[in-house]
Amino acid sequence: METTAAQTSPPASLRERKKQRTREALLRAALELFTTQGYERTTVDEIAEAVDVSQRTFFRYFAGKEEVALFTQGVAEARFLDAVRERPPQEAPLEALRRAVLEGWDTIGESIESVVPLELHMRAYQLIESTPALLAAYLRRSAELEEEIARVIAEREGLDVDTDPRPRVAVAVFGGVMRITGRLWSEGADHSIPAIRELTTAYLDQVGPALAEKWRTE
Repeated sequence: METTAAQTSPPASLRERKKQRTREALLRAALELFTTQGYERTTVDEIAEAVDVSQRTFFRYFAGKEEVALFTQGVAEARFLDAVRERPPQEAPLEALRRAVLEGWDTIGESIESVVPLELHMRAYQLIESTPALLAAYLRRSAELEEEIARVIAEREGLDVDTDPRPRVAVAVFGGVMRITGRLWSEGADHSIPAIRELTTAYLDQVGPALAEKWRTE
């Protein structure tokens, strides 16, 4: 009996699972190589070879090294943006951002560990600060994310982000604190999630006093 193409092709769900496994294997191999031998010193060929696929296969899943290096950070950012949208409307904007980011650190394993081990993600996050090319790309993406957050804040407050400067100002302050704490955490000795959560909390708690109060005690 003649076999048709439909009979020989695997179910779509099976194909999708195989593609997902390949993507995750490439992602994990790339992050392991980046964090052990350096981002600049790692080639696409090495990543593909680690998974036993071709360079062409790598480029089916990722545009290049930068995309794969920042992939899990993008997962965390998307979860944070969702958390901001889900905050109760009665919370003040900066409080909503504060609670969303702390919730993100508390639940980060739920989103990241479906893709790569959390420990590997944290090493990759630390790598960003020490790699100029990645830091530049990360800051560029952060600017885009901050604009998106400002629009979410404006919408929840019933404001026009293009005529009322407050959403962008609030998000700029918040984003600056996030960049400071990320840098200090990466330069410190403790690279655990509790450490960055505690540092983030301490700095966010100072936003109000730093902006509204006198600092001199004399």
